[in-house]
Amino acid sequence: MGEQNGQQQVIYRILDANLDRAREGLRIIEEWCRFGLNERQLTGECKEMRQELAAWHSPELRNARDTLGDPGTDLSHPQEEKRDSIEVLLQANLCRIEEALRVLEEYSKLYEPRMGLACKQMRYRVYVLESQLLSRQRHQQLEEGLLYLVTSPHDYLFGVVEAALQGGVNVVQYRDKEADDRDRVENAHRLCQLCHNYGALFLVNDRIDLALAVDADGVHLGQQDAPIALARQLLGSQRIIGRSTTNPEEMQGAITEGADYIGVGPVYATPTKPGKTAAGLDYVRYAAENATVPWFAIGGIDPKNIHEVIAAGGERVAIVRAIMEAEQPTLVAQYLLSQLTRKHKVLRLEGNPQVHG
Repeated sequence: MGEQNGQQQVIYRILDANLDRAREGLRIIEEWCRFGLNERQLTGECKEMRQELAAWHSPELRNARDTLGDPGTDLSHPQEEKRDSIEVLLQANLCRIEEALRVLEEYSKLYEPRMGLACKQMRYRVYVLESQLLSRQRHQQLEEGLLYLVTSPHDYLFGVVEAALQGGVNVVQYRDKEADDRDRVENAHRLCQLCHNYGALFLVNDRIDLALAVDADGVHLGQQDAPIALARQLLGSQRIIGRSTTNPEEMQGAITEGADYIGVGPVYATPTKPGKTAAGLDYVRYAAENATVPWFAIGGIDPKNIHEVIAAGGERVAIVRAIMEAEQPTLVAQYLLSQLTRKHKVLRLEGNPQVHG
């Protein structure tokens, strides 16, 4: 009888600990949905699940708690002591919630089967929440991203990209038409980790399969690449899909197809797009007036001409050579970003008359 009671107390402690863990994780996610994303629906979903778990957290389970005698309180891992980005923080806590719910589901079978069933159903709700949260987070990053780096083959690829990220690049697209697939996979995987460590989006040029293989944030497609509908079917709704455009017709086509963002250019003639006539600043002006999704001016833009692009209405730019071939990529990125940031500050002031009052 005493052994049975002792075993029962252990089960109570396991349930108590994992109810705490799941509720704490949900609260961390809820706070970001509320304050970081200003997302009412996701905030409400987190709160509802927290309250549902609280209803199962009975005094009987709480009274079994033995914090001083718990060997797990002294255990830690270096990865838990520091988070490199909000994305890493969110993913860690989503995993914590899912693991805790799985433990609750199993051990509740020995305590209260209805609780086990409720935790099983909630685990699937958290999977949906995870997908929605990552999608919303990525799209918010895209909206806020001003400086986009498109890579080109380089002997010191990772060093240049990291220097650019240190300078404030928000989005990186891996583009390499020359490497074989083995190298592409390895490079893309390393770049994806690097970008996420800096809280930047990582996209892959053209290759949907490569984007899936390395868990990239999305793809960028040219006019001759796969249809956006097919890319969406393969990548799902949570990843980002961009499309290159060179004229108003291509812009409207890409937006109608469902592109999350578009490239607008080439603004100036560039060896990156040999044989392609520059779209010019007129197309930038058209995009500023008519684009209904985020757009990035691209093509031959550098510190000398970025003022022309901004004056024509450009708020975001994508850069290749000006950063990839720079002696000091960090400084170039910082300068370009400072000019774009200044433009955004002016727009915010103009859009908020109260600021002037």
